[in-house]
This record gives sequence, C-alpha cells and structure tokens, in this order.
Amino acid sequence: MSIIDFHNHFYPPEYLEAIQSGPSNVVVTRDAEGNPLVHYPGDYNILVPGHRDIAFRAAVLDRAGVTRQVLSFTTPGTHVESPDRAVELARMVNDAFAGIVRERGSQFAALATLPMNAPDACLAELERAAGDLGFRGAMLFSNINGVALSDPRFWPLYRYANETNAVLYIHPSFPVGVEAMTDYWLTPLLGFPFDTTLAAAKLVFSGVVDRYPGIQWILCHLGGTIPYLAERLDRGYYAFRECRENINRPPSEYLKRFYYDTVNFDAGALRLALDFAGADHLLAGSDYPHQIGSLQRMVTSIERLEIPEEAKTRILGGNAARLLGLGDE
Repeated sequence: MSIIDFHNHFYPPEYLEAIQSGPSNVVVTRDAEGNPLVHYPGDYNILVPGHRDIAFRAAVLDRAGVTRQVLSFTTPGTHVESPDRAVELARMVNDAFAGIVRERGSQFAALATLPMNAPDACLAELERAAGDLGFRGAMLFSNINGVALSDPRFWPLYRYANETNAVLYIHPSFPVGVEAMTDYWLTPLLGFPFDTTLAAAKLVFSGVVDRYPGIQWILCHLGGTIPYLAERLDRGYYAFRECRENINRPPSEYLKRFYYDTVNFDAGALRLALDFAGADHLLAGSDYPHQIGSLQRMVTSIERLEIPEEAKTRILGGNAARLLGLGDE
C-alpha cells in the first residue's frame, strides 16, 4: 500500500543561502547545534536537517515506510519580501523542487510556491510551474501580508487554476491579530488553524469557490476548525443577508468539496472530518519535519480509525495520487 504524505515542508538550500547573502526581510540565526532559525512575526522555524537536506529526508522516509512526499514550501513564504525579490525567490524554490522531482520522482512530488504579493507575476509563475515544471498546483498562504485570499486581485490566478483544474493548497501564515499570540507558541498552535478557517470562510462567502468550481481546494491541519464550525457558518447563511449575497447554497455544501489533510492526530477530530467531508476528501499528512509533526502518528492515527481498509488506503495515499496524477492509486 502506498503512503503519500501530503503535508510536509522543505527549504531548498539555494533559498536559505539567498536570504542570508542577499536582500531579505527574513532574519536567520543559528541554534547551539548549528541549525538555521528562520524568524517571522510571532514564530520561528528551527530548520533541522530534514528541512534542508533531501538525501537525509529520503533516508528518513525509507525507514518510516512512507512511499512519497508532496513537497511544499512554508512560512514565512516569499510574499514577505519586496515584489521583485519575491518573484526571484519563488522561481528559485520552484526550480529547486523541480530538480528534486526529476532526480527523485519515485519519492517526491511538489507543489509550487508563488509570489502572491505580486499578483501578475504570481499568475505567470503558476503558468510556468504548471507548464515547464509539471506541477499540478501550488500552495497558497492563508493571508498575504494581511490581504485575504478572497481579494479580487487574486481572481486572475483563480481563473487560470479553474481552467486547469489545479490544486490550491492553503497553508496558514502568521495570522491576522498575531500580536495577541506571541507567547506560549500560540501562533502555530491556535493562530494557524484560526487563520486557515478565516481564509476558507471568506473564499466561500465571497463567491470565489462558487465562481471557480474547477479548483481543487485543500486545507491544512484538518481544515483548522471548519468541520467543527461549518454548521455555524450555515446558520449565518440563513440568518444574514450579507452571507447570501455571493452564494446560493449553504457554506457547508461548498466546504464538503474541499480536501483536508490529517495533520490533527486526534481520533475524535479525524472522525468528525470523516463525517463532514468523507474518506475521499482526506489526505494523509505529517507536518514533517516540524517539531509538532510526526510521520509515525500520521500513519497510526489513520490506521486506528474504525473504517473499512479500502477507505484507509484512499486516505493514506490513493486520494493524493488521484489528485496529483501520481499513478499510485
């Protein structure tokens, strides 16, 4: 049985060198073990070898029995830079990902990263990533320097993604209101799932999801709080005229078409997501190699679900293979 880890992150060495040697708004320090620390508002990432050494990572996957990972970039993203620098760094990351897929395609696929603070260049980069590099989609951050993903400036990007049935994978960035979450690691623990929830709700209520039905939307971290709060969004649809201006169905009907990765290893939460979206719309994810990620718990949390084995097979790899055309269904 193929196991495909849809939620994990990699920083190409070329990118790390570039933000340390050239202009960047990202601060990089080192810990006592020599690992780079990448700082951004309210949080920082400790880049252990699995974040930046693809050979090390490949060996870890072999030992863990994980067939393949879908590589994606992560916070702070390129959109925190000036627009020109964001374009340059996004191209660098995508070229590096494409090189890994060419050399190690049996173990890795990839999603593009985009310079979302430069919308015209962002569209051009998705077209290049899809055409020249063969990516099936991109990872988007939940807000772009405070601008919602539902903003009309991004609609040309969605128009192209809709025409190509692209995958758009929403990962949280430092959340709106981050200043209230700077202690106790609350930015990644609570702020991230809240910001994902906010992004998904705005995409639905704004009519973006309805307008572009060909996009394959995916939410990180089991959708933030979407499976838990979808009924409340539906109540808003019936109660408030503003919630019906751009859509003609309750929000849950759109949100059940989304895909959700399983980076919430709690059995009750996974069952709730299963009841909400179905086994065909869950994707195994580990959040490797972040401190709160786990390849082992990714697998065991799914294997322990009281569902048919065929459904577990789809969640562990079949759904991802179908979405990305990986031939591992």
